[in-house]
Amino acid sequence: MAVSLLNLEQIPYFGETLAVTTSVTWALSVILFKKSGETVHPIALNFFKNSMAVFLFLPTIYIFGGSLIRDVPNGDYLLLLFSGALGIGIADTLFFKSLNMLGAGLTAIVDCLYSPFIVILSFLWLGESMTIWQSLGLLFIISAVLTAISRKGRGHLTRSQLLWGLFYGAMAMAVTAIGIVMVKPLLDKSPLLWVIEVRLIGGLLILLLGLVVHPRRVAIIKSLNVAGSWKYTLSGSFLGAYLSMIIWLGGMKFTSASIAASLNQTNTIFIFIFAAWLLKEPITRQRSLGIALGMLGSVIVIFG
Repeated sequence: MAVSLLNLEQIPYFGETLAVTTSVTWALSVILFKKSGETVHPIALNFFKNSMAVFLFLPTIYIFGGSLIRDVPNGDYLLLLFSGALGIGIADTLFFKSLNMLGAGLTAIVDCLYSPFIVILSFLWLGESMTIWQSLGLLFIISAVLTAISRKGRGHLTRSQLLWGLFYGAMAMAVTAIGIVMVKPLLDKSPLLWVIEVRLIGGLLILLLGLVVHPRRVAIIKSLNVAGSWKYTLSGSFLGAYLSMIIWLGGMKFTSASIAASLNQTNTIFIFIFAAWLLKEPITRQRSLGIALGMLGSVIVIFG
């Protein structure tokens, strides 16, 4: 017998539990993406991830009483498709590239830049105010990144690997933020599952176009067939592109957005722990301090 939404709302801390579960699920998917990225090209990995998500979300929309086709202006579709092309197609490919170069632990710290980009773009684009506390949070996050990428914090990475990995990671967060902020007014009045599906389609289309014109498209696609990579690619895509998204929506529904966002940010800690445990990445004093500063800065930004 199905549990009604009303009963779910009566479960103590149900939304908060979902928000933390989202963090754990996403952290595990990042570890799986890192393993997959050892043999699978970032474009191929992102293309597979988005293809699976589009396939799974389509029936999910109808299960929850929605529809892919809605009576809205064509401009809404075009805006969401463009947003998805930026925030899912391009940004996630940059994220996978950064993940391959930096490793999961350092990438988790660089991901903290997402909050500052959202705040700054919302201030510039949407006219939202930026408080002194949020400005302080931004400084903490920047300090976290600088601390983590210090000479002792970067581990075995060369200076070139570190700088390029940081560049790809920062660009991924910036483009992700642009893709979200540009559709913020549309998000407020549209079903979330529909928005997610249309954006995923936009991400898939830009990747398909990229593959068509890429001179190494055959080799990129063939990288998906490397023996031993499928278990990481498949499980990472299911957890990261579908399951974590569903749980994230649940957390947003059953608790306040600020609390959910704050608990979602704990994925930084879980990625750091899983990277050390499962990938044997080093835990240094500088990286630990970077995690602490990044988390503190993110919480201040969210609640500031």
